[in-house]
Parts: sequence; structure tokens; C-alpha cells
Amino acid sequence: MQPTITRTSTAEVYDAYVVKNYARPALTLVRGRGCSVWDDQGREYLDFTSGIAVSALGHCHPAWVEAVRRQAGELVHVSNLFRNPLQGELARQLVLRAGPGRAFFCNSGAEANEALLKLARLHGMRKSGEEGRCFKVICAQHAFHGRTFGGMSATPQEKIQKGFRPLVPGFAFGELNNLASFADLIDDQTCAIFVETIQGESGIKPCTDEFLLGLRHLCDRHKLLLLVDEVQCGIGRTGRFFAFEHARILPDAIGMAKGLGGGFPIGAVWIRENAAEYFQPGSHGTTFGGTPLACAAALAVLHVIDQERLLEKVTANSGPWLEELRKLATDFPRHLVGVHGKGYMIGLQMAGDPAPYQLAMREAGLLAPTSGGQGIRLLPPLVATGAELGRSVEIIRGVLQARS
Repeated sequence: MQPTITRTSTAEVYDAYVVKNYARPALTLVRGRGCSVWDDQGREYLDFTSGIAVSALGHCHPAWVEAVRRQAGELVHVSNLFRNPLQGELARQLVLRAGPGRAFFCNSGAEANEALLKLARLHGMRKSGEEGRCFKVICAQHAFHGRTFGGMSATPQEKIQKGFRPLVPGFAFGELNNLASFADLIDDQTCAIFVETIQGESGIKPCTDEFLLGLRHLCDRHKLLLLVDEVQCGIGRTGRFFAFEHARILPDAIGMAKGLGGGFPIGAVWIRENAAEYFQPGSHGTTFGGTPLACAAALAVLHVIDQERLLEKVTANSGPWLEELRKLATDFPRHLVGVHGKGYMIGLQMAGDPAPYQLAMREAGLLAPTSGGQGIRLLPPLVATGAELGRSVEIIRGVLQARS
């Protein structure tokens, strides 16, 4: 028999045994359904955190639950020493969505991005004919690519890097949406350009279509790999399966995770056919990546996205929602100074510290994470309806009115 867990005991256990690397609020979540979660006091919240863009289908979608339950009773893990049919099918599905190439599976966005950086090094060695000669990767200022050493080194933020130096060498940083600043950094040591299609942790800052197209041309001209981080903005969040599709380009490799598993940990890398052969037996690997259980969860996500036409619904619902949010900026300019993003990935730029606004939203029944600077992110599940989006607007309006 499992012990009864109370709110007090949960708080005490966290305080006594869990590493204190998060400043968590005094909120314990115990149940979820669709776009709603409930705390241990029975209070309901509209969840526009979505596990930080992870719960693409919301909480406990019946098709996802059934797929995970069924697979858990059949085969959970076999390692990558053997084939499993679900991994092959998931790879096929991702290639159908991205283009000719191959897929590699891991456990998280950080691992996916680390694989992209290793791919860049292999390309640099092929390009220069010598290891250690061509290894520079150009990233964007204010980027966030994870907390591994490679990811941190590609993330020019003091709060991420402090305390962990020396970092991995070979990174340079241009200004987002300033193509000339990227072009100026290219030299004989450069092997790749690596950007988030939409910067998430830094305040929902999208690459413009013109900038992405320009990066594609730069990479073609200088024989560089164009690597895109779609860990937060991919898997339908913008109304396209990949956010870069809005710019009508094709990168050389894509890092993805978060929404792909719908709540079950999985990361993936798609690599264009011309670079996929860089990875050979022994050059990269993972113990848990692409297990039957993880792939079953991801395949269920892709199936529901297709069956319920969620990309079309995100596109249709997000336009009116974004318009209403921008009206709030017009009505309350002393508090809300900007609204930006695409689809179901929206940033509210507050005039001051976002924490009090976030707290007031939570007390009013809306959960939303902050982001870099003075931002609050709205990351509803892809299944969020127009009515639920409208409810979020009314909650935010009430918060802003109360502070005016």
C-alpha cells in the first residue's frame, strides 16, 4: 500500500530532499485533464504552461493514454542494440514531415541539441579534411540551447554559464534577425550556423522569414550546416509542424523534443540526407533514446495531431486570440508593452517585473511561465479551444485592470 501524501508532507519532503535549483511556488498539482490541472486543494487552473510546451495534447488525452498503457504492457525497453518497429515507424513519420533524411532518437531537447553540435564538428572535419581545424558554430545572442556543456556554450546568458567555466570553445554570436552580423562572423573555422526558429526562454523572439532565408543562402554559399533548434517551437505549436516551414526553407538538421512525446520524455534529431551519413557506428549513441514506450507516446501525438486537424485549429484559433491579446496592450500600455509570437507560442512583454503579474494570473486561475527579461509566455496545449483561449484573455484583462 502506498503512503498517503498530503500537501504538508509534500512540501516538507521537497524541502528536505529535493535539490533547490527551482524557485517553486507553494503549489502542488495532482491531476490534469485537457487544458486544466487541479491542485491538492481541488482548485482548477487553466494550464498555459503545458509543462513548458511539452503537453501538446493537453493532459491525459484518451488516445495518448491508451497507446502508452498498451505499450507498457507489451514491451518497454530493448536498447538500441536491436531494432524495434515503433522506432522505425516514428523515424518514417518524421522524415515524411521534414523531408528526405534520417532520424536519431534521444531523451530530451538538450541531448538533441548536443547531437546537432557533434554533427557540426563532423561536418567541419569533412569540410577541412582535418580534425580541430573547422569547428566554430555561429549562434544568436540571447539564445538558449540547453544546460549540457555544449548547450551552455551555445547559450550566451550569464545566468546559464556562471559557475561552469571554462566552457566548450568554438562559438560566436550574431544578432538575431541581423543577417550581416552573422555573415561577418563566418571564417575558415566556421562549420555551422545554429539558431532557434523562435527564441523561447529569452522572451518569444521569432526569426523573420527573410532572416532564415538569408541564413540558408549563407550556409549554401560557405558550405556550412544550417541547424535549427525547434525544441520548444516545433511539433505544431505555430500552426505548422515545424516553425521554420513558415519561411519555406529546409535546414540541414533539426533538434526537437518537448511536445513530441506529449509528456513522455523523448528527443529527436532529423538530419538531411547529405549529412546523415556523418554518424557511423560508434560515433554517437544513447541507452534510452527511442524506446518502444517513448515511440508509442510520440506516435500517438502525431496521430492525434493529424486526426483532430490540430495544425489547422491552431492556425484558425490563434489569429483572433492574438488580436485580443494585442488589444490588451492597447488598453493597458502602462503594464503590457508588447505581444509577439506565432500560433500557440505567445510572449507578453510586461513593463516591469513579470513575477507579480504571473502570481496574480495564477491566483486568478491561469498558469503561465515567465521568460527572459520581462516576459510571460502563453503556451496552451494544441487542443486548446477558442473558448479556452478567450478565458485566458479575460483572466489577463482582470489582472491588468486590478493593477491600473
